[in-house]
Order: sequence, then C-alpha cells, then structure tokens
Amino acid sequence: MGSARRGHLDDLTARARIRDATIRRFAADGMSAPLRAVAADAGVSAGLILHHFGSRAGLREACDDHVLAQIRENKSSVLGAAGSSAAFLTQLAQVEGYAPVVGYVLRCLQSGGPLAARFVNHLVDDAVEYLRQAEKAGTVRPSRDPEARARLMAEQALGALLLQLPARQDHLDLDELPAWLRGYFERIVLPTLELYTEPLLTDSTLLDAYLSARSASPDAGATTPHT
Repeated sequence: MGSARRGHLDDLTARARIRDATIRRFAADGMSAPLRAVAADAGVSAGLILHHFGSRAGLREACDDHVLAQIRENKSSVLGAAGSSAAFLTQLAQVEGYAPVVGYVLRCLQSGGPLAARFVNHLVDDAVEYLRQAEKAGTVRPSRDPEARARLMAEQALGALLLQLPARQDHLDLDELPAWLRGYFERIVLPTLELYTEPLLTDSTLLDAYLSARSASPDAGATTPHT
C-alpha cells in the first residue's frame, strides 16, 4: 500500500516538474519549443511527457490552466477585502518570481491563433469573476457591462506587455527577465493605480453623453461577442 502511494506521489511530482519545465522552456524559446528540450529540462524521457499529458496539446492545456490559476489567485488576493494591500505589496516585493509566468503569457500572445484567443478569453472570464467578487467585497465599483470592462482591462494589460522588447526576441533569457520585469512594474504601477483610483476625467460629461446616445440607438443592448 505504501509503495503504491509513493508511486502515485512520484507521478504527481513528475507531472508538476514537467509542467513547470514546459512553462519555462516555452517562455524562453516560444510555444513551438521541442518537447525533447522540455524532457531534458525536467530530467525525464519524452515518453513520460506523453504518458502524463497524452500529447503536446494536452501539455499546453495543462500549462495554460496552471498559469491562469496563478493569475486568478494573485488578482483575487489583491482585490479582496481582507489584507488586500498587504497581498499587493507582497506581490510587488516578489515580482521577479513571476518571470516564467509572464514570459509564458508573452509567448502565448506572440504565437497567435485559436489557442491564444482561447487563453485570452479564459483570462477575461476569470477577470469577470474576480471583479464580481471584488464588487461584492466593496473594493471595486459595479460596472454597467462587467464583461466589457474585464475584456478592456485584460486586453490593455496584455497589449502593453506584448509591446515590450522581450516579446520580440527569439529567445528570452529567464535569468535576465526578472530584472526587466521589476523595471516594467516600477514604470506602470503608479500610473495604473492612479487611473483606477483617481479617474482621469474630472466629470461625467462624456459618459453621460455616450449613455444618452446609446439609449437612443436601436442597437443599444447589443453586446460584443468573444473573438
């Protein structure tokens, strides 16, 4: 019984090791990096990758799920009512540790296609949910269109990240990326918090005009579908 349990735990450890090695390798060399390189990084055989994940697509899906879960957890902890400022400051202090995840997101966006679109849509769906929870906690204002707000925030953040230099390199040095990430966050945190906390516009003239025009439009309730 004990040996069977040990084997199960070893399988779980191997699966997590392969997943983490894949995230780092894809971040460094792109989503088309060879699985033999992943196997070498994880210290396993290519056959063991297929044993655990079935295919390259299965491996990619597992990595996507893990990265999305990390992003969701970090966002939820910052926007939650209890201890949100402490969680935010802790994440800022540890920002270099997120380099593989950020690199993976960059490569996912850079690869384009249906899988990248699916990844973005999952990010948006997660954002809708943690913003809904934050509204309930009283830390975020309600939105007239929660999905549209979440999509705008996600696409702005991802677009800004994608425009940065590392996304245009064939190879990302994951030893250098943490320092770049620290500098990037130092540039964006203040203006981002300022925009979200102290609105750019001093009154609601433009919003009122838009809402008035939209209510008079025959297409006023139309929503924008997922792309």
